Amino acid sequence: MLRIKHKTCKKGICLDRYKIRFSLILVVVLLGFKWVSGQDPVFSQFYNAPLQLNAAFAGNTYTPMINLNYRNQWPGLGNIYTTYAVSYDQYFDKINGGLGISLLTDNAGDGTLKTTGLTGYYSYQIKIKGDLYIKGGLEAGWTNTSLDWNKLQFGDALEAMLDGGTPGGSFIPSREIPADDLSFHQIKIGAGLLLYNPHYYVGLGIKNLNSPNLPFLLSSATTSDQLIQVPVRYSLHAGGQIVLRPGNNNRIGTFLSPNIMLQRQRSFYQINFGALLSVNAIHGGLWYRHAAYNGDALIASFGVKMDFLRITYSFDLTMSDLGLNQGGSHEIGIGINFDYLYPKKQNYNDCFEIFR
Repeated sequence: MLRIKHKTCKKGICLDRYKIRFSLILVVVLLGFKWVSGQDPVFSQFYNAPLQLNAAFAGNTYTPMINLNYRNQWPGLGNIYTTYAVSYDQYFDKINGGLGISLLTDNAGDGTLKTTGLTGYYSYQIKIKGDLYIKGGLEAGWTNTSLDWNKLQFGDALEAMLDGGTPGGSFIPSREIPADDLSFHQIKIGAGLLLYNPHYYVGLGIKNLNSPNLPFLLSSATTSDQLIQVPVRYSLHAGGQIVLRPGNNNRIGTFLSPNIMLQRQRSFYQINFGALLSVNAIHGGLWYRHAAYNGDALIASFGVKMDFLRITYSFDLTMSDLGLNQGGSHEIGIGINFDYLYPKKQNYNDCFEIFR
């Protein structure tokens, strides 16, 4: 593990520890995309961003459902990771399924790497037997990924700063040569399945089925096309709904919803498990996330639901060696469910109340 003292001084040049630490973090995180090809952004509040998890979730409500999501990861290091998403979806009897659309913007390294994507979703529902159903979903969308080369800091430019080779320890120009094109448009395709009844569900979501390329990751050291492709992301997830008190037209019910989610994207994987408890108009949850080879975070959430509006705040308490110096991660999820604007109560024969 790299450890940096309060001040690094050499030849009369003192460098602030935070400036060095932030620069090194940018090098490791941003240039690391060459080897991992980047992971898709994942919301801790996956239940407030169901289309980002599985295309088969399109059409979970008979009336329009709108979700807005905001995530700020490690704010103590600046705007290193911020993600915004907005989505709409709805069930349609005529097609026996759902349609949806989402817009997502991901900003890594304070604008160094930007991704914006517009995706459409379609799902189809089949009754197997009794209360058991299966839903299949498809998604297709356009994505733009751009790299701001001027914000990158390379190892040869940092050497002078660490060794005191330039006045004041300033950066020197890097010998790295930028790619010819630093902005690319891609088509991304995905699919999903859900098996469910009123008590439990099991789902599989697949993103980036066509593995689109990001050619600016190509270098002389790249020996495989896989290193410049966005890897396929697999999401295996399951959960249940334990109704403690049924609701009615004038009262929101009480339920407990335990869930587990496993995601893998090439060599990176994470597993989340926990539960959300909803009592009247208040809901809260506690989750644990394990990423790769270590415990990553405890996730606590709290929110309120008032008629058609649901607002949730969550905080990721980092458990790795990064600690709280980087500020944890903050999320805000807003759900607008138009079911409550209709006089007739919508009766859903499933266990997806956590997603509504």
